Amino acid sequence: MDERQAKELGRKLRERRETLGMSLRQLEEKSGVFNVTIMRIERGDSTDPSAEKLARLAEALDLPLADIYAMADLAIPADLPSFKPYLRTKYRGLPAADIVAIEKYAAKLAKKHGISLDGPAPGEDER
Repeated sequence: MDERQAKELGRKLRERRETLGMSLRQLEEKSGVFNVTIMRIERGDSTDPSAEKLARLAEALDLPLADIYAMADLAIPADLPSFKPYLRTKYRGLPAADIVAIEKYAAKLAKKHGISLDGPAPGEDER
């Protein structure tokens, strides 16, 4: 990503953080990304932030990851994750027992309706 893109990405992240009323320290706690790194990204000083750090910031700020990756010139996955990894990543705050219960219930419903939780086969979701 070039300097202009870095500044634009930083502006978007900073504006979202401020809209949510979060301090740098709060975002650090929620994302696990050091506040010094967040400051560098928000200022546009970092033209090559890691995809993993951007993903954690996007999640903490409730921003679409695809939008953030596009702004940073990172590859955007074409596929959706399968159900179990998605569930465990998206809802990290749920107790493990509850995640397992949701997985079991979803598997039961999928079986009832004859579908796979691994996602659509290639071409199935293209209508």
